[in-house]
Amino acid sequence: MVLLNAPIIPWKEMGGIKLYSHISEFYDIINNLNDADALLGKSLVRYEIKDEVYLWFNLFNGKLFKITALKNYTGKLFDKIYIGMPIDEVLEIEPSFEYDDFEEVYYSPKGIFIETDPVEHTVLWISVYVKELDNEDFERGNW
Repeated sequence: MVLLNAPIIPWKEMGGIKLYSHISEFYDIINNLNDADALLGKSLVRYEIKDEVYLWFNLFNGKLFKITALKNYTGKLFDKIYIGMPIDEVLEIEPSFEYDDFEEVYYSPKGIFIETDPVEHTVLWISVYVKELDNEDFERGNW
């Protein structure tokens, strides 16, 4: 299901999985998982495909709003940025990233979050998400 070497495309897709996809398209995968990895409040849920990706859904509208590449994901962002890469090199390649002290991630207005290892200073996870993530009524599913 997950194409681990597929490119990471902000605002669009990762691993051959498209943002905005409906949760019903993932029934077979979700049904074979033990449980939801995390329920975030009343409307958001995260499922983990072990060491490959996290799939984040809004339960009110059923849409996939974020995909996070985990340690076994080998696809690249902008054909250059990958899991395990030193963050200093990432910042040279893509200067739009800024560190968010509150969320403890690097954020780009191009639709990307990067979480780093605090000791090694390397990329742990890369996330792409929908443009509506910052909308006031995002959690209500009005997007």
